[in-house]
Amino acid sequence: MSDLTFKMDNGYFTYKAGAIIIHENSVLMVKNENFPYFYTVGGRVNFGETSHDAVIREVLEETGVAMEIDRLAFIYENFFTASVFSATNGKFHEVGFYYLMKTCDKIKDIKCTSMGDDGGAETLHWLPIAELESYDLFPEFYKTQLLNIKDETVHFITRDGRTYRWQEGN
Repeated sequence: MSDLTFKMDNGYFTYKAGAIIIHENSVLMVKNENFPYFYTVGGRVNFGETSHDAVIREVLEETGVAMEIDRLAFIYENFFTASVFSATNGKFHEVGFYYLMKTCDKIKDIKCTSMGDDGGAETLHWLPIAELESYDLFPEFYKTQLLNIKDETVHFITRDGRTYRWQEGN
């Protein structure tokens, strides 16, 4: 299957699904040896795959543990410029669905054997939620939103380096 990242005339579009895995007041994040920041477990949705199925697949691929979804916590639209997927800088329009996962007994068996798109080794880290402000983190809104995660789906947008919560009338 092919993932839903594709080149457009003026940049790239990518469709992602991320997992929010919380255990003992810490969140599980990924660190690639080639990048300075931590990011969520997850990845791109494949063509014909739902974001629900993608996040379950990505969690299993990246942690070795099959987990179930609790609920959709965040929708995130991110507009940025980067050179991650090409030799030259490109503009990106990324849409992501971030799911809160149910904890399970096998959470202690989590291990990482995945590699990043750039070939860099990835490692998993439990970051204390109360200390997220001190980390270089993606998505950045985790720093505040995971402190008191709501029982609603929240929609965030990052454009021109500014992240805000979407509300009707924005």
